[in-house]
Amino acid sequence: MKNYFVLLCFMLLLHDVSAQSLLDVYKKGVVKLTPDNEYAQGNQWDIIFESYYDSIYNAPNSIYNIPLGNRKSIVMMPNGSVVVNHAYRNIYSLFDANGKFVKEFGITGSSGKQFQKINAIEGIISNNFFTGLDVSGKMVCFDFNGNYVKTLTLNYMSIGMIPMNNNKIAVVGWAIWKDRFRDFVAIVDYQTNEQKIIWDHFNNTNSDISPNIAFVNNQLIVALPHNGEILSYDVNGTLKLKSKTEWSQKYISVEEQKENMRKDIEKYSSEKQKLLKSGDTLKRKIWIADIMIKSAEESLKKISAPRPLPMFANIIKDSDGNLLFFEIPETEGANKFNVWIYQNGGKFVCQSSFECDDYDLFIAPSKMVFHNGYIYALQTLKNASGNPLRLVRFRVGIR
Repeated sequence: MKNYFVLLCFMLLLHDVSAQSLLDVYKKGVVKLTPDNEYAQGNQWDIIFESYYDSIYNAPNSIYNIPLGNRKSIVMMPNGSVVVNHAYRNIYSLFDANGKFVKEFGITGSSGKQFQKINAIEGIISNNFFTGLDVSGKMVCFDFNGNYVKTLTLNYMSIGMIPMNNNKIAVVGWAIWKDRFRDFVAIVDYQTNEQKIIWDHFNNTNSDISPNIAFVNNQLIVALPHNGEILSYDVNGTLKLKSKTEWSQKYISVEEQKENMRKDIEKYSSEKQKLLKSGDTLKRKIWIADIMIKSAEESLKKISAPRPLPMFANIIKDSDGNLLFFEIPETEGANKFNVWIYQNGGKFVCQSSFECDDYDLFIAPSKMVFHNGYIYALQTLKNASGNPLRLVRFRVGIR
């Protein structure tokens, strides 16, 4: 009887632990991300992620040096494997469900030749990968072995895209009209290539209006950072609900704006002087610096009122179907987020933040993917010897 009682208590304890939802964790206020030390062991990161140090101009500490390591992104496969995209390289890296590096692969056409200038994989639909759009607006689709399947043509540029049900893909796109920019969200049929624009907005400049999207409980969520609107559509693009974020909008003061602009002017001027002293023959770099300095000086003169910040920086869907709205960080490394759950049309329930002792967190849906209660992420290890970039699996728990 005593052994039965101990076993019963143990089973109840296991039930309580397993029953704890991610929402229960968020409600504690601070979420502790602990790396799973059993995951991705034995990988040679200096070799696997050697492209972390890639840059366009190969000029360290220059305003013209564009680090490509931070442009890597991840895609989670149905079996728990992970694919890592490498910017400006014609390969993808495949890791198995335990995080062990398996191979590099590309896209192979029907002729047996590999594609050149491949784009990042954006998602999976109908058991195939699909990439982001190239400069011609083409999306390449291929199977899990890298064999080419077909190409969809959208004829515009995209900021992001996600798979939905019923062989549909939601796309955040933009296009240049004669005298203005058009931001929009379209639903694309994977089978027919037919497209339906469900939301759009025209701007005189290429602004930060661009929406964030997520697919939750058979609903496409279109969240607008500039005004906090949240629009819910069904898979056919019919608007079902409008709501708004429930936290106050923040502003950058006049003095903060001016100080930031002065720092930009100082940075560009310093870069120009370095180029002149070095005798750099690339006059285009000096020309760009002059343009940036002049633009910043003109902007500085026009600052006269506090500027509203976007209501959020980005959103990430967790594996329980909650949406995490990450605010614009007030200080470097801050990552406060507001939790929204899809029940009764959507409801904000709490505010929380992530904390991690071992990694410098980079919060973005392209870097962090929830799967079965874990977070799979591309992050940089603090105090790393050699290449700091890692594929890591975090346990999500209470501090």
